[in-house]
Amino acid sequence: MNPAPAPGLQLLPVEGLPEIERDADLGALIAKAVELRHGDILVVTSKIVSKAEGRLVHAADREAAIDAEAVRVVARRGRTRIVQNRQGLVLAAAGVDASNTAPGTVLLLPLDPDASARAIRARIRELTGRQVAVIVTDTFGRAWRTGLTDVAIGAAGLDVLLDHRGTRDSHGNELSMTVTAIADELAAAGDLVKGKATGTPVAVVRGLAERVSEADGAGSGPLIRPLEEDMFRLGTSEAVRAAVTLRRTVREFSDEPVHPEAVRRAVAAAVTAPAPHHTTPWRFVLLESAAARTALLDAMLAAWQRDLRELDGWDEQRIARRTARGDVLRRAPYLVVPCLVMEGSHAYPDPRRAAAEREMFTVAIGAAVQNLLVTLSGEGYGTAWVSSTMFCRDTVREVLDLPSHWDPMGAVAVGRPATVPPERGERDASGFVVVR
Repeated sequence: MNPAPAPGLQLLPVEGLPEIERDADLGALIAKAVELRHGDILVVTSKIVSKAEGRLVHAADREAAIDAEAVRVVARRGRTRIVQNRQGLVLAAAGVDASNTAPGTVLLLPLDPDASARAIRARIRELTGRQVAVIVTDTFGRAWRTGLTDVAIGAAGLDVLLDHRGTRDSHGNELSMTVTAIADELAAAGDLVKGKATGTPVAVVRGLAERVSEADGAGSGPLIRPLEEDMFRLGTSEAVRAAVTLRRTVREFSDEPVHPEAVRRAVAAAVTAPAPHHTTPWRFVLLESAAARTALLDAMLAAWQRDLRELDGWDEQRIARRTARGDVLRRAPYLVVPCLVMEGSHAYPDPRRAAAEREMFTVAIGAAVQNLLVTLSGEGYGTAWVSSTMFCRDTVREVLDLPSHWDPMGAVAVGRPATVPPERGERDASGFVVVR
């Protein structure tokens, strides 16, 4: 049974530790430097753990060392890189540290900080009989906040999260979201009495014995937010690139309705596309009712069948097979018809320049449609751009009661994907590039 909590909290620096070298017995050195009690929590800077574990490496090029430690680049700004390392930690430079090391060397983070914490804990218990908890820390920046603070990257002997969900506050309100990162709070508190420049890499937090457990526990893993729950997993440039490359054409949709405001946000992004002559050559018809979608698609199908029958001479069986391709629009719970308007275009008397003028505007509507698709993808919706309205523009204008100068430029099916779209490998740009 854990002892009752002490009436106050103490933060004690552990002074007198020697310079840590490879294969140093950290548990023994700490036990010798401070009189520990049951229920103490040791806050240990990762730097001395790395030194003891031989993570000091020769690296003339620090950037190459960062490359070797990183598994994913999260953000870049100038020479600064925020990356995810092998342990799942997201931090600057993968934790590669060139401070307080000899020139030409860098310190890497421990390979397994949780295992390091367990080893120190076990050694202290072996030598002193004391049951303590151990937190291994490193210095992190934080999104949206200026300044650095220490956080837990390894832990043993305590739960790193304190879950308040289901409890009630002082006003009787049930808490439904509050989960406190207690290990990070302890890491930051310990750093108040440690000294990065004064050789005090360990602190003792005393007064929270009720948090120290018999078992080593799950370690620091619960502190790492799963990628699927991380709303800010990419920096700006990475997010833009990912939004473009991760967009997929989706042809099967769930029954979940599409939120109209999400589509309007996508339209707002669409109309930021470049356009000639400072014009706004885009209009978006939003088919939010099933009746409107059915009326349009039935009229378009009839026009398509008529073309195949009268202009191409196809039989009914062949027509049925071909027109089945348009079913993707019927399966979608929402349709958007982007239209091109030539308002503000220049009039030319010759066909060459007149054609070029229209092509400029066509490029603009294409850019707007891409903005629409990418933004909807970011909202979690799947899309499929289908060109069919371009082949029966008069029909579309009549059914939707559109002005005669609005040119429908395909239709966009929108909905939640019924299945996860397949992965797509990166494309090599070299086959699409000509350099002069």
